[in-house]
Amino acid sequence: MRTRFIAAGAALLALLTSVLAMTQSAQAATGLHVSGTKILEANGNQFIMRGTSHAHTWFPSQTSSFANIKSLGANTVRVVLSGGRWTANAASDVANVIALCKQNRLICVLENHDTTGYGEQSGAYTLDQAVDYWVGLKSVLTGQENYVVINIGNEPYGNNSPSAWTSATKSAIGRMRAAGFQHLLMVDAPNWGQDWQFVMRDNAASVFDSDPQKNTVFSIHMYGVFDTAAEVTGYLQAFQTAGLPLVIGEFGNMHSDGDPDEDTIMSQAQSRGVGYLGWSWSGNGGGVEYLDQVTNFNVSQLTSWGQRLFNGANGVKSTAKEATIYSGQPPVSPSPSPSASPSPSASPSASPSRSPSPSPSPGGAKGCAATYTVTNQWGGGFQGEVTVKAGSSAVSGWTVTWTYANGQAITQVWNATVTSNGSSITARNVSYNGGLGAGASTSFGFLGSWNGANGVPAVSCAAS
Repeated sequence: MRTRFIAAGAALLALLTSVLAMTQSAQAATGLHVSGTKILEANGNQFIMRGTSHAHTWFPSQTSSFANIKSLGANTVRVVLSGGRWTANAASDVANVIALCKQNRLICVLENHDTTGYGEQSGAYTLDQAVDYWVGLKSVLTGQENYVVINIGNEPYGNNSPSAWTSATKSAIGRMRAAGFQHLLMVDAPNWGQDWQFVMRDNAASVFDSDPQKNTVFSIHMYGVFDTAAEVTGYLQAFQTAGLPLVIGEFGNMHSDGDPDEDTIMSQAQSRGVGYLGWSWSGNGGGVEYLDQVTNFNVSQLTSWGQRLFNGANGVKSTAKEATIYSGQPPVSPSPSPSASPSPSASPSASPSRSPSPSPSPGGAKGCAATYTVTNQWGGGFQGEVTVKAGSSAVSGWTVTWTYANGQAITQVWNATVTSNGSSITARNVSYNGGLGAGASTSFGFLGSWNGANGVPAVSCAAS
């Protein structure tokens, strides 16, 4: 993302094949850590980021933003910091930010914004300089591994020499580990975070393997480069196929470089169990004020983008689950990531979702309901999503069934195990999403083929 905030009189220009080794170092698993494509808490529970970014470095007095972001259902806040390109955030300030995150039961992604657009924007810092900043904060970061993710440098390369990103990122990760950091590290893509030249995608495996703790998650920023469903789905699928962890570290509903497909971004993130963080809470300037989610930091004045992000379909409020470090939930056994095959060669284009087909409302103990939606469709193919919701009692497993009437067939699935008998389809939970609390929901997605018609079938749900 190029145009950002105007602060201190300056306009900001913003912003695969390897599988995780089966064993994690004991130290790396003391807090948030990755396993395959997933982020797990220390107790083994999966954690999926849902939240937004807050530009703390330019608006340090807006500390009420943490509680307000939490009030809209977020489980994560990405906090903008500076090590000197703007007024530096000192250790005491960062310690207070962490305390605010913990007070409001949020996971804190701390990011150094100094690196934004390096190689293209004058004044941008190197990733090496960003590491210097983190090393200077080590005293307030050590011991916070359950609560803090370190986003080493925001959008660390512009469009000039993005190939240098690979070696620079490996070096930064190596220096962080040599300094003793055990945190989950997050690394942004080059090309102003959008990776349109696929430098991060194509070198992610070697970067991940360079981390001695195998505890790095990749962050893609989705703006105008990701203006079609095919581009969004294809990028996410590449990391899922490679078995590498990815989050959508920034995205918007519009931008000067094109119109992001936020509906597909959010639905794909939900169906694949990928974290997302919208940009940004408030205070945008330089022509991108439309990216504010609330007006003048007032939580009672949600913008259209804020309404979409927090309250819309697949939004924060309906999909976020609070980190269990705050709720004291018992641990679960980590499970391998769901298998997936590459996206089909056909390029789906975004189209209005078809009317969902719900199952009967859940009732009594061990009940569940399911809703089937066609999220995208193209010539001969389509993408679907089924949301499963537990009834008035917790469930330990679920099975969804339906029968196609128009010759449709499922070709690929994620977050469920699907079997077919002619036109009859049976989808069962996988090990990590069968347990649902009362009223809780999960979803799974799939790709399919059709010929002539693609009607929405009636679905039924049974729980155990």
